[in-house]
Amino acid sequence: MAKLTKITIESDSLLILRGRTSPRAWCPLCGSDTEMIALENVGVVSNLDRPALEAWLNSGELHRFRADDGSELVCLNSLLACVQKTKPS
Repeated sequence: MAKLTKITIESDSLLILRGRTSPRAWCPLCGSDTEMIALENVGVVSNLDRPALEAWLNSGELHRFRADDGSELVCLNSLLACVQKTKPS
């Protein structure tokens, strides 16, 4: 009788689209110069709902800064780290 072997291959992909006007700034929490994204655009980029976004912001996992013009910016490195951490297994 023949033996049946099942092989499962899993792969992950991450697509990052960057605009020409993405501001770069020093993130003291990351310790590097990184791209920033406007706080109001985080949900669009990550598909996060508002309560999940607030939880990340309050936990300190998501690095938030106030720009010179008063707008709120989020460190893209911290956003990507949070998204990677919560991906389904």
